[in-house]
Amino acid sequence: MATTTERMRAHTGLAILSYGFRPFFLLGAIWAASVVAIWLPMLGGALALPTAFSPLEWHVHELVYGYVPSIVAGFLLTAVPNWTGRLPVTGGPLLALVATWVAGRLAILTSARIGAPLAALVDLLFLACLAGVIAREIVAGRNLRNAKVLALVALLLLGNAIFHWEAMSQANGGYGMRLGIGVIVLLITLIGGRIIPSFTRNWLVRQPPGRLPAPFGRFDVVCLGAGAVAIACWIARPDAWLTAAAAALACCLHSLRLARWAGYRTVAEPLLGVLHVAYAFVAIGFLLLSLGIVAPNFVLPSGALHGWTVGAIGTMTLAVMTRASLGHTGQALVASWSTQFVYVAIVVAAAARVLSAFYLWRDMTLCLSATCWVLAFGGFVASFAPLLSKPRPAA
Repeated sequence: MATTTERMRAHTGLAILSYGFRPFFLLGAIWAASVVAIWLPMLGGALALPTAFSPLEWHVHELVYGYVPSIVAGFLLTAVPNWTGRLPVTGGPLLALVATWVAGRLAILTSARIGAPLAALVDLLFLACLAGVIAREIVAGRNLRNAKVLALVALLLLGNAIFHWEAMSQANGGYGMRLGIGVIVLLITLIGGRIIPSFTRNWLVRQPPGRLPAPFGRFDVVCLGAGAVAIACWIARPDAWLTAAAAALACCLHSLRLARWAGYRTVAEPLLGVLHVAYAFVAIGFLLLSLGIVAPNFVLPSGALHGWTVGAIGTMTLAVMTRASLGHTGQALVASWSTQFVYVAIVVAAAARVLSAFYLWRDMTLCLSATCWVLAFGGFVASFAPLLSKPRPAA
C-alpha cells in the first residue's frame, strides 16, 4: 500500500486538491470576510438576500456553521492522517466534500426561494459527510483515543440541526447557536491545549535556557472538565447564577493553564505568540459570561459570544491556518509582514468587540471590529492564496 508521501507525490490533479487544508482554509477565509462585509449593509436595511433567515440569524449561522466547519474540516483532514497513519483524502473525494460545503452556503443564501427544509438538509449534509469520513479513518486506523474529536464534530452537526429547527419554528431559545459556539470553544481547549505547549516547547528548547511549558497532566483534565461544565450550564441556562459561578471558575482555571505555557517567552515569535493570545480569549469569554449574568448593566449578556467568536475562534483559526499553510507547503515557519498584519488586525477586531460589550463607544467599536475582521481574513486570502493553490516545492 502506498504511503502518505507517495500518495501526495502521485497526485497529478490540481494542487489545491492535494490536501484538505488547501481548499477549506482558502474558501473558509473568503467566506468569513464576505459574511461580515455583507452583514453590515444587511443589518442597516441597505441589502436584502433571498434567505429565509433574518440578517442576524444568517450572520451567526454562516460564521458558526459555515466558516468554522470549513476550517475544522481543513484541520482534521490534515491531522487525522498523521494520527492514524492512513492516507489523506485528496482529488475527487476531496472535491466532493468541498462541493458539499459550497452547496450548503448557496442553499442557505437562497433558502427563501428553495424552501427552508431543503436548505437545511443540504446544509447539514456537509457535517454529516465530514463526520463519516473522520469516523472511517479513526476506526480503520484503530485510533479510538481521538474519538473525542469525532464526538465534538457530531455535536456540531446536532447544533446545526437545532439552529435550523429553531429558525423554521421561530423558537427563540438560542440553543443551536450556543451549542455550536460551545463545541468550538471546547475544540479549542482540547486541541489548542495540545498544540500550543508542544509548539512552544519545541521553539523554546532552541532559545536561551528558561522556563518551559508544563506538560499535559491532571490539571489540564480539570480545566477541560470545568470548561465543559460551564459551557453546558450556559447552553441550558444562559442567565443562571450557577452558570455565572461555573464560568468564573473556568476563567480562573484556563487563565492558570495558559500561564503554565510560558507564553511571555514567545513575544519574539509571532507564529507562537498569537496562539497564546488566542487562548487568552477563551478565559476572557468565560469572564464576560460571568459578568454578563451578575452585572448586566455593566457588561452586555452577549459579551461572551463575541469574546469567544471574534477573539478565541477568529484568532485561533487564523493562527492555525497560517502556521499549517506555511508548514505543509514547504515554507519556513516565519511570520512575514503580511502575516503579522493579519494577526494585528484580528486581535484589534477582537479587542474592539470585547470593548463594545462594556457599553463603550459601541458604534465606533463595532465598526472597527467588523472592518478589522474583514482586513484580517482578506489579508489571509491575499497572502496565502498563491501558496494554497500551487504545488509544494520539490525537496
